[in-house]
Amino acid sequence: MSESHSHVVPMPTPGGSRHAATYGSPAEALTAAFHNTLRLLFRPFDARRWFKLSLVCLFLGGGTPSAAFNWSLGGLRNDVGVRGALENARQYASEHLWLVILMTAFGVAVAIGLLYLRAVLRFVLVDAILNRTVEFGRSFSDVRPLGNSYFRWLLGMVAVIVAALTLGVVLGVRYLRATTGPGESTSLALSIVLVGVLAVVIAGSLLVALLVTLTDDLVVPVMYAERLRLATAWRKLWTVLRADTRAFAVYVLLRFGVSLLIGVLLLLVLFPSVLSLLSGALIAGTLVVVLLGMVGLHWVWNPVTILLGALAVLLLTGTMVALLSVVGMPGQILLQDFGIHFAASRFPALESVRRSPALRFSD
Repeated sequence: MSESHSHVVPMPTPGGSRHAATYGSPAEALTAAFHNTLRLLFRPFDARRWFKLSLVCLFLGGGTPSAAFNWSLGGLRNDVGVRGALENARQYASEHLWLVILMTAFGVAVAIGLLYLRAVLRFVLVDAILNRTVEFGRSFSDVRPLGNSYFRWLLGMVAVIVAALTLGVVLGVRYLRATTGPGESTSLALSIVLVGVLAVVIAGSLLVALLVTLTDDLVVPVMYAERLRLATAWRKLWTVLRADTRAFAVYVLLRFGVSLLIGVLLLLVLFPSVLSLLSGALIAGTLVVVLLGMVGLHWVWNPVTILLGALAVLLLTGTMVALLSVVGMPGQILLQDFGIHFAASRFPALESVRRSPALRFSD
């Protein structure tokens, strides 16, 4: 790393004195990550490795395709006939409490399972980038204790967010009931409260997004290299962050810009594919209804048809997510590798693992 692009920052030592440490800049880390991503994916090109990495990224967001995914679901809901069918299914479910409870329990179980896979597979992705290979069995078993620590943190954060939102809704409803009535002062007070609540929600969302991003990009590689629990790794990162705040701020801004660029490129590439997929699904659903009508059967909502409809929606959603994951996987690799290179110059253990993957620590 050349001196012209690196900078020297005084670091605190356990005894309280400070020494000079040479850190790599965010621009250097991004450049190195870009070249390393090209080598991993294309030099040489390995279809099996590409598929395995896409499978890993399937549970990690697939490379910031959320805008395209939200657009596709919105288009599906707005298609002629689909909205009415969903409304009928929702009405039937609302009239049967046992079905609502069953669907809620199933949804919670699936969400917790996906959250666990996200936590463990984040370490699998770091392992794959550092070792230039994807070995699910060995890697999953190796990083599972680290993933468990991350999963507990994620689960706790989700629980806190849900509790805070629930408390906010309860307090908001009580406030609205207490202030109902004519009067200009009441309307002004209500407007101020709503603006304040909106500001708190936005600030809280940004803070949570920043915490998760820094944990994924920087804390997870440190945990992997030094075999640390999440809380310990975060304390080490926080010490370095306070000594090099400017570089971390530049990293966050640069990372946000790269993520935004990847999202725009994905939208441009995926728009025709997602549109074709949705059109094909709509045609297939229409043909099923028409063919049933030709043989004297009519589509009605009952537990069996609701289950079939749910399976069809899950299949369509899974197909779209898989498509988004395959196309968006290089972006996910680039962003993770960017964090690894940025953190490696600040943590010697991670730099050693990055340069010599065989030096991975054992539990």
